Amino acid sequence: MATHRFYIPASEWDLENLTLPQEEAHHCLDVMRCAVGDRVIVFNGEGLEVEAEITETSRKQVALKSLLVSQTDPPPARLTIGQAVPKGKNMDLIIQKATELGASRIIPLLSERTVVQLNAGDLEKKQEKWQRVAIEACKQCGQNWLPTVEVPQSVDQFVKKSGDSFRLVAAISASAQTLKGILTEWSEEHGTRPTEATLMIGPEGDFTPAEISTAVSAGFSPLSLGPIILRSETAAIYALSVTGYELMN
Repeated sequence: MATHRFYIPASEWDLENLTLPQEEAHHCLDVMRCAVGDRVIVFNGEGLEVEAEITETSRKQVALKSLLVSQTDPPPARLTIGQAVPKGKNMDLIIQKATELGASRIIPLLSERTVVQLNAGDLEKKQEKWQRVAIEACKQCGQNWLPTVEVPQSVDQFVKKSGDSFRLVAAISASAQTLKGILTEWSEEHGTRPTEATLMIGPEGDFTPAEISTAVSAGFSPLSLGPIILRSETAAIYALSVTGYELMN
């Protein structure tokens, strides 16, 4: 039975000539110890999944024969999370969990209170590393829709580029509302429920008042996550969970 999952980017996808990319081939042969005749599952990050048989291997290549093709429907709601980069490896955890929870886009944010400082040369390296974390999460949890992890950007850049009409910023303030309250107001105004949402989650110490003000001025609704002060990674997981539940069911 096929249990091991591997990723082939959609740009390299050819059902008649399935071949694992070099990094995935290394993982298949040297880590998982797969061999000719074994069955594996490959996916392209855009919903397509194939059960395949390994037909040929070399040092840097694994050739596959397609056996069973299936298509997974996209999530019923498109979720984007703008996450202020926390310290340590917590961003890896957030990306992993965001992938499991069906996020479509993950945008690392560099806020005024972000502890981690990245120079221009680090941004693309971090993006590539975090995109790989999302790929690994897809492989482990059976998610066939790979979220896009974008290059880290400032809060101002994120707010100006945010196009979703349903936008939320986690906030610790008297004006913050529950998700149900915000959804009720939005639905009454638009006559329907949103099919996409953008979430902003702050760093340790939260966004500054100026950043919250910038987000609210751009149409973000202050979202309360309850009376307890949550760690940044907990806030991200909680906010994605409740928003996903409300919009995807």
